[in-house]
Amino acid sequence: MTVFKGRTKGLTDAKLSYCPGCLHGVAHRLIGESMEELGIIEKTIGIAPVGCSVFAYNFFACDVIQVPHGRAPAVATGMHRARPDRIVFTYQGDGDLAAIGTAETIHAANRSENITIFFVNNATYGMTGGQMAPTTLPGMKATTAPYGRDVSDTGYPMRLCEILSQLEMTNYIERVSLLSPKDILKAKKAVKKALQYNIDGKGLSFVEMISTCPTNWGMDPLKAREWAKENMLPVFPLGVFKDRAAEEAKEKEAE
Repeated sequence: MTVFKGRTKGLTDAKLSYCPGCLHGVAHRLIGESMEELGIIEKTIGIAPVGCSVFAYNFFACDVIQVPHGRAPAVATGMHRARPDRIVFTYQGDGDLAAIGTAETIHAANRSENITIFFVNNATYGMTGGQMAPTTLPGMKATTAPYGRDVSDTGYPMRLCEILSQLEMTNYIERVSLLSPKDILKAKKAVKKALQYNIDGKGLSFVEMISTCPTNWGMDPLKAREWAKENMLPVFPLGVFKDRAAEEAKEKEAE
């Protein structure tokens, strides 16, 4: 068997503990590869969340601290302000970031803290059994919404990229997906670009990754990916919502 690419130095040798078909491993790989290629593993600090990826500190080869539910952007803010020479990123799910951590996320973005937020959106609370999350789709069933999400009672899914890109000081906001090889290649560019923003001291960078939860969705991994393409992408469209550096480059060219 030919090995085309080995394990990245950005991840440890620990075996991933996620459910079969879960895409957290793909997201971890993209971040690990990007840290290695940018040469920042030794000076990066990761913030692990509460949720399925609570054990991320076992997998990333950089320093990682685990923090209470939703508090990752606040802790990352303190980390970077205390050690501005370090690259600080958070790794969060939709329950962690868009529910309990909404305030921390929005205010860190509003201040444009020089941190990177990686946001994995699978429209459910994965670790605790599939409760409705702020990102759960209209009509989508959850353990706390057995008849499907009723928007007249619970509102519509929160779209963080759209919200954060409206804040004046945010710099780089992009939504990508992990649902196909082509999408994963695009996601890698976004992850690396976000970390480069961080290295360059340009303020907050935010990458949302559309993912799946085959276990709580009750689907096999392939069906889960197809379901996400058909149902999640219309609600959470992919694309760059803000790229201040690119905008400034265009303005200079036009001068």
